[in-house]
Amino acid sequence: MLILLPPSEGKAAAPRRGAALALDRLSLPALTEARTAVLDDLVKLGTDPVAALGVLGLTPGLADEAARNTVLWTAPTQPAATLYTGVLYDALGLASLTGPALARARRQLLIFSGLWGAVRLGDRVPSYRCAIGVRLPGVGPLTAHWRAALPPVLDGLAGDTLVLDLRSSAYTAMWTPRNAVTVRVLHGGKVVSHFNKATKGRLVRALLLAGARPRTPAALAAAVRDLGYTVDVRGPHELDVTVDTL
Repeated sequence: MLILLPPSEGKAAAPRRGAALALDRLSLPALTEARTAVLDDLVKLGTDPVAALGVLGLTPGLADEAARNTVLWTAPTQPAATLYTGVLYDALGLASLTGPALARARRQLLIFSGLWGAVRLGDRVPSYRCAIGVRLPGVGPLTAHWRAALPPVLDGLAGDTLVLDLRSSAYTAMWTPRNAVTVRVLHGGKVVSHFNKATKGRLVRALLLAGARPRTPAALAAAVRDLGYTVDVRGPHELDVTVDTL
């Protein structure tokens, strides 16, 4: 099973030292050309701070984050596993996974990104600011850019494997897996928003720890129930997970 995650706007503090980006060492090397186009566009955009804020949709108070993009090729890198922060990643707790659960996470998780397309946990990348809804001066709309680049790579990677798609709506448009299951989180009969992320993080962690290997949506629903969740099958590829506490 592949598990697709969104990135987070929040990033860990950039390391003060470390190796610079080695684009050819990232997983999914067939995406190198598409990644390079976005990188070069972001670096060039950063030379005009005012324009960069407008294109990236940032306020003047976030000018330092926009400035990160000017040094993407030379800034120290860190593994994607430590770069992304926020509610989902806090609940997932990657830093505390060990042994087989960590090996599964490295193998099964793909983090989607407006800059990188998709990365694995071990990929070393610099801190950046670039949401998928951005329209860059050269590349154009990032959603369209990745919608063209990702399918030839990820269709082959996924094959007939079950895909648990936990991306937010903005990122689902980048690539549509053919065997995907999506999850809604409900509390008191209502879909939750903020706590949706925490529940999904906890769910992924539990699946990794349990070593679940479902091959069908029905088997995934059963595996989630076995973890103590209340699950309703809303459609052939849609699950509702109801939580009692937030």
